[in-house]
Amino acid sequence: MLEARGVSKSFGGLKAVVGVNMEVPAGSIRAVVGPNGAGKTTLFALISGFLTPDSGRIRFVGDDITGQKPERICARGLVRTFQITQPFAGLTVRENVAVGAHLRHESRASALRHAQAIAARVGLGDRLDQPADQLTVAARKRLELARALATDPKLLLLDEVMAGLNPTEVQEIVAIVRRIRDDLGVTVLLIEHVMQAVMSLAEHVLVLNQGTAIAEGTPAAIAADPRVVEAYLGHGAASRMTGAGDA
Repeated sequence: MLEARGVSKSFGGLKAVVGVNMEVPAGSIRAVVGPNGAGKTTLFALISGFLTPDSGRIRFVGDDITGQKPERICARGLVRTFQITQPFAGLTVRENVAVGAHLRHESRASALRHAQAIAARVGLGDRLDQPADQLTVAARKRLELARALATDPKLLLLDEVMAGLNPTEVQEIVAIVRRIRDDLGVTVLLIEHVMQAVMSLAEHVLVLNQGTAIAEGTPAAIAADPRVVEAYLGHGAASRMTGAGDA
């Protein structure tokens, strides 16, 4: 469904993403992980059209979308969420979700009906008429997810949708994301620091460090990869951990 080949992006002398290759098959749940500053969000911005790659190509459902505008990419069925939730504070939950629904639903009534169904799917069905600026952090995360889902995407990019949540809230979002894939057939690519969620959800993980892909594979293989351990814990950490295990 999604294919990136040799994608790079620099900001002045900073190489944010360097020659990244990635594939996301239809119907899968995949993850991109890495330490802070690894280039994960920049990669999402390149895929979703908020940034244009310096080099490389991005294809979605067989079509080259490299450098296309975000609204055109969204209309094709690829949509992203953002780390920092920014609901329309003067609108209700229902109206916020309807903003996304208007991409496919021209009439206000149709958009509001679709918004109600999507809000219920993410656990906001009892808060439809609540002002968005009164929501908790956990509820705002659900609203961000609902607004993206209301565009009826084929591929959903989730940027740290579980950041700042407690373990119970994380488990609830994990279940929602899994149902989005299983019930609606939406393919999911997520950036996530909550490794509990990555291990539970993702079938395949790509690890970035300093803009470069350093490893990929199943969550279990990634967790045991010395390059990944060192990226998170520092040079020599893998050998120290192995030595400690042998002692």
